[in-house]
Amino acid sequence: MVTRNSHPHSAAAESPATLTKAELAERLHERIGFNKSESKDIVDAFFAVIAEQLIAGEEVRIAGFGQFQVRNKSPRPGRNPRTGELVPIAARRVVTFHASPKLKEALQDGASDGDQ
Repeated sequence: MVTRNSHPHSAAAESPATLTKAELAERLHERIGFNKSESKDIVDAFFAVIAEQLIAGEEVRIAGFGQFQVRNKSPRPGRNPRTGELVPIAARRVVTFHASPKLKEALQDGASDGDQ
């Protein structure tokens, strides 16, 4: 497991590092051999295309990985946990992700390997 180099008693030392767009570009550079500028452009373009589709209300399916969908959530009453006061939550659009069966299987296989 990869963790950030930080103070040993901090919460960040206990959780895995976040995979960033810059790290994705670096891995493209290392694995495929694109130069770093090309790798960054590819990662940016990839996420831009996904975002454009989701903003347009379309779902995005990536074979072997999963699908992103936009859902419309109705307005509903919420509650401020500190005061208990009722607070209206406005209608909004949210993105949901459903992992593909292949990804789910790989996650389970990885979890079993890590448990031993």
